Amino acid sequence: MSLLRPSDDAAVAIAQLADWLEAAEPAPLLIETSGSSGQPKRVVLSRSAVVASVEASARRLGESGQWLLALPSSYVAGIQVICRSLLAGHQPQRVDRLDFAAAPNARPPLFTSLVPTQLHRLLDQPAQVAALRAMHTILLGGGPIDPALRARAEREGLRLVATYGASETAGGCVYDGVALDGVALAIGADGRIRIGGPTLFDGYDSDPALTAETLVDGWYHTSDAGRLDEDGRLHVLGRIDDVVISGGVNVPLPAVAARLREHPDIEAVEVLGVPDDEWGTQVVAFVVGRGDDLRAWVAQVHPRAWAPQQVVVLPELPLLPNGKVDRQALRALL
Repeated sequence: MSLLRPSDDAAVAIAQLADWLEAAEPAPLLIETSGSSGQPKRVVLSRSAVVASVEASARRLGESGQWLLALPSSYVAGIQVICRSLLAGHQPQRVDRLDFAAAPNARPPLFTSLVPTQLHRLLDQPAQVAALRAMHTILLGGGPIDPALRARAEREGLRLVATYGASETAGGCVYDGVALDGVALAIGADGRIRIGGPTLFDGYDSDPALTAETLVDGWYHTSDAGRLDEDGRLHVLGRIDDVVISGGVNVPLPAVAARLREHPDIEAVEVLGVPDDEWGTQVVAFVVGRGDDLRAWVAQVHPRAWAPQQVVVLPELPLLPNGKVDRQALRALL
């Protein structure tokens, strides 16, 4: 099957996707996942899925316009930025070095999509905050969002929407916990989030076994655990495999990371389970900031057995090209 892989060069990708959106019978897109937690997958995504996502996003945001591209153009979030702008009749504009203040030829209403690490860095620059304040909407996805980070951004007058999705769902398909129109959500018996609807992928390239395991009866079975509250709003609890057994105790790593993010001296956190002869799995926290008394900080609100046995202080967390934390690089540090 012929597939189109969008280029890492933003200008080339914009031209590719412009032709792809106008083609009579375009080949599906080939999108490689980030591989933040393991082997990257090769996702096959049809034009109908991408367009369905673009249209549902515009309906939810209540407006469409020009999008500014600050994410890699070969990953699904960057591809969607380009397609949203093109389908709205506007040329997307690349933002170099995260300098939104220097973006020429930008015409409101303006939109962009960021990951939390990018937003954190931008909030320390008044000129960038002023440029972001002019945005109609900033989509924020790609990983857990620190409530303090969101609160800080909103105090600055930034209009944020937290998104959840994957390459397999043509990008973000849940906005602030609410599924986009046409997107179905369900929680499996094992707590796994399942997603259905017109934005789903066709399968994995050259991997029918993984496709059959993941795409079942029209549902995409994610790798994430979640719950739906009484209003039907999705709460993502973390990856299914992010509950580890340490010293005979089940430890939900996302809950540990969320508690550490609340520490006033911590800027960024990633928590992993690492095989250990004594504990079975050792809970290791990688933090940017001051790592004093973090075990006690976790134990204030969670069982002490959840506190990390090891804390690694870093000047910054290693990132993949799409802005997500590179978990494999963190494991290699140990």
